[in-house]
Amino acid sequence: QVHVVESGGGLVQAGNSLRLSCAASGGTFSRYRMGWFRQAPGSEREYVAGISWFGTSTYYADSVKGRFTISRDNAKNTVWLQMNSLKPEDTAVYFCAAGLGQLTVRSGTYDYWGQGTQVTVSS
Repeated sequence: QVHVVESGGGLVQAGNSLRLSCAASGGTFSRYRMGWFRQAPGSEREYVAGISWFGTSTYYADSVKGRFTISRDNAKNTVWLQMNSLKPEDTAVYFCAAGLGQLTVRSGTYDYWGQGTQVTVSS
């Protein structure tokens, strides 16, 4: 059982940056691909970015490509999401998730989820 906890959310103005962190415990972190998802009010949860076990592969949603960067440090059991050039449409609760197997965008294949951290971008 893996336990993940997100942090780093907050209120920022458009154009600014935030870095989200996700700390994992309770399992062998390097066995898990990690993903970031987000959910805005009234919207479905959507995939934002993902990273493979050792960070050799990453994937980004088109809406964040070129602005967001996902990274991980297996020695620290942590994954980050660096978010630059934030836009009001990035406002959402951001979730970190862990799953076994190949990198995928499908939320149903992620087994462990955090409680989420709120990101609000003002215009």
